[in-house]
Amino acid sequence: MSKQSYRVCLCFRRRFKMAVAQAPEDVKNLFEMYSENGLMNVDDGLHKFLVEYQKEDETTTDDAQKIIDGSKHLPKNGLHVEAFFRHLFSDTNSPQVSLGVHHDMNAPLSHYFIFTGHNSYLTGNQLNSDCSDVPIINALKRGVRVIELDIWPNSEKDDAHVLHGGTLTAPVTLLKCLSSIKEYAFVTSDFPVVITLEDHLTPDLQAKAANMITQTLGDILFTPGSEVFKEFPSPETLKKRIIISTKPPKDYTETKEDKDKENDLKSDKADDEVATKKAEPHENKPKQKKAPEYKHLIAIHAGKPKGGLDECLEVDPEKVRRLSLSELELEKAAETHGKQIVRFTQRNMLRVYPKGIRVDSSNYNPMIAWLHGAQMVAFNMQGCDKHLWLMHGMFKANGQCGYVKKPDFLLNTNEIFDPEVKHSEKMILKVTVYLGEGWYYDFDHTHFDPYSPPDFYVKVGIAGVPADKQMTKSKIVEDSWVPSWNQEFEFHLTMPQLALLRIEVHEYDMSEKDDFAGQTCLPVSEIRSGIRAVPLMDKKGDKYNNVKLLMRFEFTNPS
Repeated sequence: MSKQSYRVCLCFRRRFKMAVAQAPEDVKNLFEMYSENGLMNVDDGLHKFLVEYQKEDETTTDDAQKIIDGSKHLPKNGLHVEAFFRHLFSDTNSPQVSLGVHHDMNAPLSHYFIFTGHNSYLTGNQLNSDCSDVPIINALKRGVRVIELDIWPNSEKDDAHVLHGGTLTAPVTLLKCLSSIKEYAFVTSDFPVVITLEDHLTPDLQAKAANMITQTLGDILFTPGSEVFKEFPSPETLKKRIIISTKPPKDYTETKEDKDKENDLKSDKADDEVATKKAEPHENKPKQKKAPEYKHLIAIHAGKPKGGLDECLEVDPEKVRRLSLSELELEKAAETHGKQIVRFTQRNMLRVYPKGIRVDSSNYNPMIAWLHGAQMVAFNMQGCDKHLWLMHGMFKANGQCGYVKKPDFLLNTNEIFDPEVKHSEKMILKVTVYLGEGWYYDFDHTHFDPYSPPDFYVKVGIAGVPADKQMTKSKIVEDSWVPSWNQEFEFHLTMPQLALLRIEVHEYDMSEKDDFAGQTCLPVSEIRSGIRAVPLMDKKGDKYNNVKLLMRFEFTNPS
C-alpha cells in the first residue's frame, strides 16, 4: 500500500471512529441487547437481530456468518461494537428490498406505470441545445422504457432527422438514434422499449423511415401488422422487443414518385375508363419489398379524437389506443373528468407531457398523472429538478426494470376510483435520522464553507396524494463533517402505494442560498424496516461514492 493510500485509509478509520463515538443510543442499546461480553455472535446475536429487529425473515445463520466473515476485524466468531456499526453503515444494509422484478408482469401494458422520457434526444434546453443519441443512451442506461423521437425531413428533404421542430436545436439523424436504441435498449432491463414518434415526415419519407426502422431494429422490432389490439400484450410477452407508437399516417405508402405519376395520369387525355384505372396506384403497383407498410409498424396507435373530453376518453371495448395530454390539459380534465380518466387508463394508454413554456427542460409534479392512472408520464431526463428526483424514486421499485404495476384501486373495473375523494389513513411511517457521513471524501473541503466545517440539516417528507404530502426539517448541526441529528419524524399515509419518501440534505448558509448536499427518493412500498444505510445522490440522480445517512424506518397501523 502506498503512503498516500495508507494516509487515506488512516484518515477514514479516524473519521469512522468519530462517527462510532457519535453512534446513537438506539444503536448502542441494540448492541448491548444482542451481544454478550462485548461480542455479537452468530446465532443469538447477529442472526437474531436481523430477524427480530430488522424484519429480515428470510435471513439464515449462514447469511449472518458471511457478514461476520466479511468484517475486517478479529476475532472471527462475532462482531464488536465498531464492526456492528460498520455493518449498519455499509452498502449491504440497503433501505430498499432487494427482490428484483417481483410484480406480476403478465398483465396488459396499460396496467403499469412506465418510465417515460420526453424529447429524449435533447442534450439541454428546448430551444437551442444539440440533438444527440447520447441522452437517449443515458436514459436507457438509467432504465427509461419510453423514448420519444420527433422526426422531420432534413433540409434536402431526402432523409429523416430528429430535432425539436420550430427551434434552433441542431439535428441528429434518425438512423443514429435507432442504432443507439437497438444497442442500449436492454442493458438495464429486458422489458420492452416503446419508441413514440412525433411524425412530421412526408409520405415518401415515411416509407423510407419504415424501411430504416425495419432494417435497423430487425428481429427485436415488434410488428403487429394490420392487427389492432383489443387488449395490449403484457411486458412479459414483449421482453427484449421494441415497440413503435405514433399516429397512423394517411396515405402512408404513397411516395413522391407515386404522386408525380398520379398527376401525370390525371392530366392524360385518355378515355375516362383508362384514366380511372390508372388513378388507383395502390391497387395495381406491387407493395414495397424492402419494408412493411409504415402503419403496420405501429403497435400502439396514438391520436386525439375529434370533439371534447368525453370523446377523447371514450372507451372502445373492441380496441385500445394511446391518448396524449399536456400537463395543463390533464389538470383541467382532472377537475371535471377524474373518474373517466381512471376508467380510460384501465384499458388504454395515457401519455402526459410537459407544457410548452418549459423551455428550460424543467418538469412537473407527476403525482396528479399517476393518481389518475397515466402510464406514460413523460419527463425531460436531461434536467435535474426535484420532480425528476420523484420520477427516479418511483422507478427504483420492482427491480428498477422500468415498469411498476399500478395499485389495485386504479385497476378495479367494478368500482372506479375517484381521485377527488379523501381516503382514510392506512399506515404510519416513523423515520429517524441518526447521522450522516461521507461529505469529507466526496466534496472539496472548502466546497461548503472556506473557513469551517459545514452546517448540515436534513429535510424529510412525503410526495404523494395531497392528503399525504408533507415536508419536515431537522435541526442544523453546526461545524461537523459527521453530523448527528437523532430526530424522529412521523408520517400518516392514506395511499402508501403511491407515496415516495423524499430525503434531502442541505448546508445552511446565513448570507446566501443554502448549498445542496445530497438527495434520494424511495418508494414507501419497498422500504425495509429497521436501521439502514441510505446512500445519497447528486442533483442528476447519480450516487455519491461515500455520502450516506444512517436512518431507522418503522411501519405501524393507525389506532
